[in-house]
Amino acid sequence: MKTICLYFQVHQPFRFRRYRFFDIGNDHYYFDDYTNESILNKIAKDCYLPANELLLKMINKHKGKFKVAFSITGVAIEQFKLYAPEVLESFRALAATGQVEFLAETYAHSLVALKDEEAFKDQVTMHAKMVEELFGQKPKVFRNTELVYSDKIGDMVARMGFKAMLTEGAKHVLGWKSPNFLYCNALNPRLKILLKNFKLSDDIAFRFGNKDWSEWPLTSAKFAKWIKQLDKKEEVINLFMDYETFGEHQSKETGIFDFLEHLPAEILKYKDMSFSVPSEVASELQVVAPANVPNPISWADEERDLTAWLGNEMQQEAFDKLYSLLPKMKRCTDSKLMKDWNYMQCSDHFYYMCTKFFSDGDVHAYFNPYETPYEAFINYMNVLSDFTLRLNAAVPFNSEEKELANLAGILEERDIKIKKLEEELQKLRSRKKRNSNKKNPTQKRTRAKKVEE
Repeated sequence: MKTICLYFQVHQPFRFRRYRFFDIGNDHYYFDDYTNESILNKIAKDCYLPANELLLKMINKHKGKFKVAFSITGVAIEQFKLYAPEVLESFRALAATGQVEFLAETYAHSLVALKDEEAFKDQVTMHAKMVEELFGQKPKVFRNTELVYSDKIGDMVARMGFKAMLTEGAKHVLGWKSPNFLYCNALNPRLKILLKNFKLSDDIAFRFGNKDWSEWPLTSAKFAKWIKQLDKKEEVINLFMDYETFGEHQSKETGIFDFLEHLPAEILKYKDMSFSVPSEVASELQVVAPANVPNPISWADEERDLTAWLGNEMQQEAFDKLYSLLPKMKRCTDSKLMKDWNYMQCSDHFYYMCTKFFSDGDVHAYFNPYETPYEAFINYMNVLSDFTLRLNAAVPFNSEEKELANLAGILEERDIKIKKLEEELQKLRSRKKRNSNKKNPTQKRTRAKKVEE
């Protein structure tokens, strides 16, 4: 018996505007609202709304036999609330069917697990609470940002109470072993590990619309047959991909929606195949072996490592400087700073600095607001510099920082006072001009009478 576990990732970052050096200390708003709204509305129209409508139709049609799982980042949820509340409602409609599982992840789609366990736990808790409030489910399964996983990270997740975690079925980790079984964490066997079948997942996510691919066109019947022909002993086929695969990465014209719509029927016509969500896989299958992952892996690029985000000196410097602020952020109570802190942690900002423009160049360019990785780095560091000034003012550590905070406060009060005086001056000028205009008609009539006399 084989079960298919379909999982979709939903995420969009808050992209920064072009933040110049001369903005530092003067302008504390970092985000490109127009771009963020435009991109989200485009993806909602092309992907989220039609795909959710289709999934709802498929779930109702197959009456409990078709199931899927999602993880939606906190920053994506915030954008839905701001720009496309109808998308959030469509996800809630899916949750109401009882056939869709929502997973936990880091609220900010961050790489904080690589830096600090306490901060990692706080973000995951924040995200899990959001999922429970919006969708009525307490997450049992965890999915880390970009499927980043190691034995150590898995142990942290297990101690947080999750029963299972998703990650990449990387070749350099598995060796001769198949990803199509259930594994467990090497340090804490209580945590079950579901490994992505990257070959079959990428056939849909990346190769589906490629007419030069030897298997093009890929039909749902052909795909179901491939799964059927796998070794009979293999138990679970984990198909993990970005939800934007449907309608965005693979446009509607490729036939991707038709493929998705007919896939359940083609799978279910084989009596020894079914669909399951991750928590069911973890509960119903037996672990075959521990997955030994001493160094972090991810689902990105050919290497399946962290080099997409931390592969060059720019990325490492930005990453280290960001998280050097953690001790102060743990003492921060300013809601605006805390919100900006979340948005600044998005892994996308480091991804834009990637210099790996060879085999994976097109992927790295997806919705990238910068022309070069160097522009991305400079822009990010400018934002980080201003954020650091604000944080130092809000949470000073020593006498020097306190003095600077006081000076910053004095300067801010001065600016407010100047602005207020300028507004009052402008009002006085406007009032004087109006009074002057009222007097003019009388003066004109007086001059006209004198001319007549």
